[in-house]
Amino acid sequence: MEPPSGFWASLLSFLKFLPYFCGLLILGLIKGILLCPWACLIMAIGLSALILGLWPMHLIWTYYCIFRTKLAGPVVKLLLLIAATVILILWLIVGIPGSAFAGLVYGFLAPIMATFGAVGEGKEKPFVHCFVDGTWSTITGSCTVVRDVKDLLFHSYFSIMDDLRLQKPPDGKPYEIRLLDIPGALIAAACGLILDGVMFTLIALYKCPVMLFKGWKRLIQDLIGREGPFLETACVPFAGLAILLWPFAVLGAVLASILSSVPLGAFGAVVAYQESSLIMGLAYVASSVSIFDEYTNDVLDMAPGSCFPRFKYRRSKDESSHGAPLSRPSSFNKDNQEGKKPPSRVTSFKNSIDEFNPFKLLDHLFAECRRQGEALVNEGVITMKDIEETKSGKVGSGVLNVGLPAYVILNALLRSAKANSDGLILSDGSEITSDNRPKNTLFDWFFDPLMVLKEQIKAENFTEEEEKYLKMRVLLVGDSNRLKGTLPHVASLNDRKKAEIDAFARRLQGITKSISRYPTAKRRFDVLVKALLSELERTMGGSQSANGSQGQRLRNSVARMLSQKSLGKTANIREGDPEAQMSYSRTP
Repeated sequence: MEPPSGFWASLLSFLKFLPYFCGLLILGLIKGILLCPWACLIMAIGLSALILGLWPMHLIWTYYCIFRTKLAGPVVKLLLLIAATVILILWLIVGIPGSAFAGLVYGFLAPIMATFGAVGEGKEKPFVHCFVDGTWSTITGSCTVVRDVKDLLFHSYFSIMDDLRLQKPPDGKPYEIRLLDIPGALIAAACGLILDGVMFTLIALYKCPVMLFKGWKRLIQDLIGREGPFLETACVPFAGLAILLWPFAVLGAVLASILSSVPLGAFGAVVAYQESSLIMGLAYVASSVSIFDEYTNDVLDMAPGSCFPRFKYRRSKDESSHGAPLSRPSSFNKDNQEGKKPPSRVTSFKNSIDEFNPFKLLDHLFAECRRQGEALVNEGVITMKDIEETKSGKVGSGVLNVGLPAYVILNALLRSAKANSDGLILSDGSEITSDNRPKNTLFDWFFDPLMVLKEQIKAENFTEEEEKYLKMRVLLVGDSNRLKGTLPHVASLNDRKKAEIDAFARRLQGITKSISRYPTAKRRFDVLVKALLSELERTMGGSQSANGSQGQRLRNSVARMLSQKSLGKTANIREGDPEAQMSYSRTP
């Protein structure tokens, strides 16, 4: 949809849209008020029960893993125990009221957003959807939130703690601290918390009117001219709501700035300890005020630089650690903008934001796991034994929960390397690049290492046989017995090449195991296992009518499996499950 041209046309379009927007807002508010108590009740009860029920287990297992870990020395373990105790107590105090507050916010805002989304482009019967959307979906969404939190507190937590317990230090020596540097670090942290807390608050309060009025000015200009976030029809209601809620966004930014003083101020202890100097720690504390002031100037498009002093707080020659000005991002540097077109204010948000986000990419990953997993089931590579091992939790990194996602990601890396792509090419032909990738730090933890692996694969220039060897090595996750009988014989592979391929496989499996801890990953994994079991039942022959009891036992096994830990659990359940043993023993 093209925005209207001319002042009067833009003003007329704005006046026509205003009552339409107000009507949707009132309807959304009514739905939010009616559904808010129910969503709050579901999330408050569900999340509070999870926090209270799992808290004793979290306490015991955290202490046990810290005691057993080989990564830390005695002093570091003592500090970790103190920090873990504080975090667990705060989690209990903040988590229970926080679950009720999260239910209130979600139950109130979700119907409003769904009401505005019902009138987007391509929607059929928008009048009906205005009333229907955001009602039952809010209730089911509250239950989904409880389930995802349960997966994080149960599966992801145990997976992370098992890594802490079993991982060995890279150089064979545990991490230890220097006791003589602790007093200076504590003094630097105390000074940083006090100074940064006061100065960050003053700077944030001083600049919040600038953020408020600059934001309003830009949003109103875009609304009248139908530019920026108001270009797409589907985005207009949300952008209009942003104008009304902009003061709350400014208030949230001020609170975030004040809270950021805690980690930034406490980082003075890290500097003082690393440099073995209290003076360096205090120099960082004073310089952090200048860094924060200059960063806020960049964000608000104010005059560059800062009026506060910047001192050298590192003994190295790194320019970012002393009086040199904080380098702006490339988008702020005028020298880098020469010869480039300025960013358009009429960019389509539908293409630039909605096309790629972490959760859609996670959906794509598990959809590919299902498609390629069904093919591997038909080929006999994935068997009932793999599903049973996932069910019992005998292995923390099995064929299904780590090997299959790593296999899918490897295919994407090989596809991108062959196409000489700068990003990652998905199976549907779309490409994730630095321009359209999700802009969040959590995604960078996964995406950047994958790009490094892709460049290494491109440099190795594997042959077809070597690629097949690498795929099987990644899929079977180091199962030595199956590797001997499944891996193809490649004459060109020498010991050095095999070691390189094994290193690729281990790194990719490590990245995939981290992805399995991502929020909502466990829920998607359950759907994947159900689909693979259905495909396995179908390939077991056309004698389901004569073998109906076996199929029923398989379904019962999966039902029990989905209620247990399947991502990173290390307990052994199969020995106590006679029905699973009978089902497995009769499986051809």
